[in-house]
This record gives sequence, C-alpha cells and structure tokens, in this order.
Amino acid sequence: MKNNFNTIDSVGKIRFLNYSFHSFNYLFFILYAFICLYPFYYIIIVSLSNTIAVSRGDVVFWPVEPTLRYFKDVFGVRGIFNSFLVSLSRTILGTVITLFFSTMLAYVLTKKQFRFRKIVYRMTIVTMYASGGLIPYVITMSMYGLRNNFLLYILPTAISAFYVVILKTYIEQQPVAIEESAIVDGAGYFTILTQIIFPLAKPAIAAVAVFSAVGQWNTFTDNLFLVSDRNLTTMQLILFQYLQGAQAMSANAREMVSVITSRVLPPPNAFTLKTTLAVVTIVPILLAYPLLQRHFVHGIMLGAVKG
Repeated sequence: MKNNFNTIDSVGKIRFLNYSFHSFNYLFFILYAFICLYPFYYIIIVSLSNTIAVSRGDVVFWPVEPTLRYFKDVFGVRGIFNSFLVSLSRTILGTVITLFFSTMLAYVLTKKQFRFRKIVYRMTIVTMYASGGLIPYVITMSMYGLRNNFLLYILPTAISAFYVVILKTYIEQQPVAIEESAIVDGAGYFTILTQIIFPLAKPAIAAVAVFSAVGQWNTFTDNLFLVSDRNLTTMQLILFQYLQGAQAMSANAREMVSVITSRVLPPPNAFTLKTTLAVVTIVPILLAYPLLQRHFVHGIMLGAVKG
C-alpha cells in the first residue's frame, strides 16, 4: 500500500511539473509575442490618435480621440497615387527581373563546363564587399542614359551577389540525375532552367523575392539623385519630402498657436507624422509575407545548410 501511495504521489508531482512547465511556456511565448507585435500595433494607434493625446503620453493600448485626418493629409499629397503606381511597378518588374537574371547566373555558375566560372563567381562576390560609391554610380547611370528613365529602377538591380549566392547554393543541392535525364531527353540548358530549375528552386526563389521586393519598395536614393521627372517619382521619395516639409510646418504652427482647444485638431507633430507614414509604407509590402512565408522559411533553412 505504501508503495502504491508513493507511486500515486510521484505521478501527481510529474503531472504538476508538466502542467507548470507548459503554463510557463505559454505565458513566456505570449509575452514574447506581445513584445514583438506591440511596437507595430503602437504606431498604428498613434497614427489614429489626436496629436495632443500622443504628446501627453495618453496613447498606450488604444487610440485616443480617433481620427483619420493624418491619413487624409498623407493621401492628399499631390502626385501620391501616381507615385504609388511607380513604386508598385518597380517593385513587381524589378523583382521579376532580379529573380530571372540572378537565377540564370547562379545556374551558370554551377556548371563545371563553364571555364571561367570560378573567376566570375569571385568577381561577383567581391561586389558584396566593395562598392564604387555614390559619385561613380551617378556618373555610370548617366553615361548609360538612365537618368530620368524608368529602367533606372530595375536594370541596375538585375543581378545581386547576395541573391546569386543563395540561389547557387540551393541549386547545387538538387539531384544531378534530374538534369542528366532531361539532357538525355534532348532538353537544352535554357529549357532545364525554366522547366526544372525554377520549379525545384521555388523556396529559394521565394526567399529572394521577399528580399528583392522589400528593397525595391523602400529604395528612393536612385530617384533622389537621378530622376527629376515628377511622373517617375516614387512614393517613398514623395513621403520623405512630405515629412520634411510637414515637420517644418508643424514646428511653425506650434510657435504661432498658444492655446489649442480640444475641439481643434492641431497639425501632427513629427512623431505622429512618422508613424502615419510608417503605416502607409509598411502595410502594402507586409501583404507579401503571408503569401511567401512558407517558401521563405524553407528556402532560407535549406540555403544555410551548405556554404
């Protein structure tokens, strides 16, 4: 009987420890998820709140005196919708071109028949560590005739050394027998690339697509230095210029206005502007992650197995 009681007591302790462990895990990961998600949630509620309440620190868990005025101000900026189309176009076309040419180069560099593949690969890798700088970049793009040209947004990024490394590593992990059987059936290298390599490398391509799309969407330095045509202005540059001008206007308004009643909605301060612009610029590109998340994680993990 005593042994039975000891056994029951031990089982009860094990169950208690098990429940305690799982409860701690749940609480820990809920807290961790909250810490990760709260900053993004915070910029959303700040962008929807009255700027006075934001200045007082009243905005913590939900919007205070909710308003959409600051979003209306942003979307009311002249040329914002045309610039959105330009940014969307460069993101889609630039990503497609980058994927195609980077995958093509990565595939060529896996072929031992290519006599100079080691030299080309090393020259490609060098570009990850050394850059000509801004002035040579501007001069080169101007000599190529890409100033005030939409091709400026997509041609210089057609090949990226980092993407080539990821894709080359992934392609080298695929069974050689698949390609050999295709060659026996009469397939050429381009056919193998488009009909075999592309489908097999889908996880790595999805990972590269996310990196490339985010980079294309966020970049505006090429627009700043080489494009003066308003019809080719990207949304990022317009919002950046709007932020600079609105900050100055907001500072002048605060100096001129001494008393603001609760009925009057004051100009947004710098922090409110930044959060509103962050929401406007982050949400569109954030929609790409759920579509590619599974392939993205799989591609990164497989690409990290072999150096």
